[in-house]
Amino acid sequence: MKLSNPAIATVIGGLTSIVVFFILLSLKALEMNAIVVSSLLAFAATFVITYGTLEFLVFREINRMKDILHRINKDPEEEDADADLIGNAKLKEGLLKYHKKREKEIEKLRKLAAFRKEFIADVSHELKTPIFAAQGFVHTLLDGAIEDKSVRDKFLKKAARSLDGLDVLVQDLVTLSQMEIGEIRMHYEYFDVYHLVEDVVEQFESRAQKKDISIDIAPEKKKSMLVYADPQRIFQVLLNLTSNAINYTDEGGSIKLEVRMKKTEVEVMVTDSGIGIPKEDLDKVFQRFYRVDKSRSRKQGGTGLGLAIVKHIIELHKSNIKVKSKVDKGTTFSFKLPKGKPEPLFQGI
Repeated sequence: MKLSNPAIATVIGGLTSIVVFFILLSLKALEMNAIVVSSLLAFAATFVITYGTLEFLVFREINRMKDILHRINKDPEEEDADADLIGNAKLKEGLLKYHKKREKEIEKLRKLAAFRKEFIADVSHELKTPIFAAQGFVHTLLDGAIEDKSVRDKFLKKAARSLDGLDVLVQDLVTLSQMEIGEIRMHYEYFDVYHLVEDVVEQFESRAQKKDISIDIAPEKKKSMLVYADPQRIFQVLLNLTSNAINYTDEGGSIKLEVRMKKTEVEVMVTDSGIGIPKEDLDKVFQRFYRVDKSRSRKQGGTGLGLAIVKHIIELHKSNIKVKSKVDKGTTFSFKLPKGKPEPLFQGI
């Protein structure tokens, strides 16, 4: 049974007045009228004190706690409920819910701390490689090898290559960081994505030929393939995907860039006949510093951040990057962009 503040105060006041009545009665020092009046005064005083204590010190704090719990546990997307949503019987439930919510937040913070620790370790490892390499070449020259012109030129070129790799790594880290905190924004416009694909293929043709890799576009362009996106960032995506395809495709292999027209979207795919990605690793390829073959990609100059950047760019376009792969058969990366509007015809006066 639920008791209110007045009821509790009345019970305590009544018990107090009865005790006072019998105590005074046993003393036989007062008349009956005086004993009754004293008992009533004791009742009134006890009632006021008890009610005030419960109302202003106990229940007010409990109600305040309920209100805080209600606001903490309430889903911001839900409609506002009555202020008394959490009653006395639900106070325990509210506390448990609050406790679980804080536990989830603590677990999330632990995961973030572990991720930060792992990321710092990865960055440190990646930075050490080019720094130590350049440092080794420079110290060798300072120790006397600089007098030999052929050795000097060779070592300076290797040191420069290591520093170039370091510069690329730092630039990728800065780009990724800016994307994650929202400093880099997409600049949307209408453009023909097929022309962008042609530019990418043209840029990689000589590199592909050195490995005897064929690189083609499909299908042959028959009409405009306009999309609404950031051309510079989509170009960056295609550069990263095509570069990876060449890195992980053996000599004599093939790479195909394909543009497909859908009803409301344009799908872009980059397919290679390379080493492929194990099924259990497909979810990891977009993580920072992940490499299918670390020795190979490092030799080719990869930072391990390319696909992480690709993922962020595509997600900023409100789309998703997908990957399909079979070991020793090849890999396909694909993403979709919204269709652009046809270019207006120029009309002279």
